[in-house]
Amino acid sequence: MEITIYHNPNCGTSRNALAAIRAAGYEPHIIEYLKTPPAREELKALVARMGLTVRQLVRKREPLFTALRLDERDVGEDELLDAMIENPILINRPIVVTDTAARLCRPSELVKTLFVPVKS
Repeated sequence: MEITIYHNPNCGTSRNALAAIRAAGYEPHIIEYLKTPPAREELKALVARMGLTVRQLVRKREPLFTALRLDERDVGEDELLDAMIENPILINRPIVVTDTAARLCRPSELVKTLFVPVKS
């Protein structure tokens, strides 16, 4: 099984999810999304695959969210998506993608629902 994690090494939740993937016997493809942000269509596809709205994926506690006035009621999904592409710190993490599913793994324990541990 291939696993990809959209990872921020400065985030404890993201580090915990990565550790759980490795503890289960997998070595994931790691995308440090702050250094290599997803393209707009890629992020839009991830949101759809996770069954979320863009608003559910945006980091509302990030000070930039308020500074950009994204907390206003009339801000639409497209505007939020554009802000997340321009400022990837607004993308909530970790996002973990497998062959069959994608999930925002908050809390990090949710990552365990995406795979079966590899037997040694």
